Amino acid sequence: MLTHWIQLRKMLLLALGLLASGIVAAVAPAAAAAAAAAVPLNFNSVHSGRQATQLRRLWGIDDIHVRSTASGALVRFSYRVVDADKAKILNSKQATPYLVDEQHGLALQVPVMEQVGQLRQVAAPQNGRDYWMAFSNKGRYLKPGNHVTLMVGTLRISGLVVE
Repeated sequence: MLTHWIQLRKMLLLALGLLASGIVAAVAPAAAAAAAAAVPLNFNSVHSGRQATQLRRLWGIDDIHVRSTASGALVRFSYRVVDADKAKILNSKQATPYLVDEQHGLALQVPVMEQVGQLRQVAAPQNGRDYWMAFSNKGRYLKPGNHVTLMVGTLRISGLVVE
C-alpha cells in the first residue's frame, strides 16, 4: 500500500514538472521578443550618418562602438577597418590612446596587465577586420549615455556616446 502511494506521488510530481516547464517555455519567447523590441538592433556610438561618413573618409574606420563592459569597470572601443593605411594610427604602439569624458574632462587610459600587456590590439590593421581597445573605468565614472572623445596620436573623435 505504501509503495502505491509513493508511485502515485512520483507520477504527480512528474506531471506538475512537465506542466510547469510548458508554462515557462510558453512565456520565455514572449519575454525575449519584448526585450528585443526595447533595444535598438543597430545602435551605434556615432549618432549621425554624416559623422560616420567623415570617420570612414578621414580615418578609414566604420561600425564604431563605445560600450561599458565588465560591470562598468571597463569601457571598450571597437571599430571595423575599411582602409588599413588610414587606420594605422589606431594600432600604433607609439600613440597612447585616451578616452575623455566630455562633461568632466576625465581621461581614461588603456590598462597594462602584467602577463598580457596593454588591453588593445597593435597588429597592423587589415581591411574588413574588427579591432578593439579597452579603457579602465575603475571608479565607474563613465556610464551609458555619456559623451566621450577618443584621442590617439593625431586622431580625435568627439561626440561618441557610451552604449
